Amino acid sequence: MDLEIKELTPNLSEDYLYFFDEVAHEDCYCVCYSSDDQTGYDFQSKDVRRNYALKYIKEGKIRGFLAYKDGKVIGWCNVNDRDECYQCQGWNNMLSAVKKEDTDHKGLKIKSIFCFTISPVMRRHGIAAKFLEYVLNDAKKKGYDVVEAYPYKEFINIYYDHMGPYELYKKYDFTTYQELGKRVVLRKDL
Repeated sequence: MDLEIKELTPNLSEDYLYFFDEVAHEDCYCVCYSSDDQTGYDFQSKDVRRNYALKYIKEGKIRGFLAYKDGKVIGWCNVNDRDECYQCQGWNNMLSAVKKEDTDHKGLKIKSIFCFTISPVMRRHGIAAKFLEYVLNDAKKKGYDVVEAYPYKEFINIYYDHMGPYELYKKYDFTTYQELGKRVVLRKDL
C-alpha cells in the first residue's frame, strides 16, 4: 500500500481536525493524551475538545503522526514523551498504575504510544503496523531508549482498544514490563 506518514506539526492542524471531524467521525481529538497538566479540565463538549486540540497542536503538546493515502489523511497515531504526560486525563484515568520510576533503568528516554485511530474504511489494512514501524524508527533516530505501549491483553472493541492490539506489539518483539489486570505495559528496547 502506498502510504505516507507525516509528523504532526502546526501546519498540518487542518488535516488533523478534518480527520477527526470528517474521516474518523470521532470527536475525542485525542486531547486527553497530551503533555498538558489537565487537572480540573472539563472536556465534555466536542467544541471544547476541538479548540484544545488546535491549541495543543500549536503548542506541541499533542504529538504523533498522520497517515496519508493518495494525499488524504486516513489515520492518526498519538505518541509522546512518557514523562511529559503524567498529568493528562488519559494517564490519570487509565494508566495511573503504571510504574513511573524504573529502578533498573533510571534516566531512560521513553516514547509512549497512546492511540491509533484509523479511518473506518481503512481498518484491517495494516495501517497500525505501518505506524508502529514508523514510530520505532523515528524514536530510534531521535535517541529514545524505549518505546512503551499499553494495550489490553484481549480485544474488547475498537474504542477500548485505541492503544493498539496486543498481538501487533508482540509481533514486533515488545516484551511485558508490567501487568495491570486486563491491560499490560509492553516495552521494546531500541
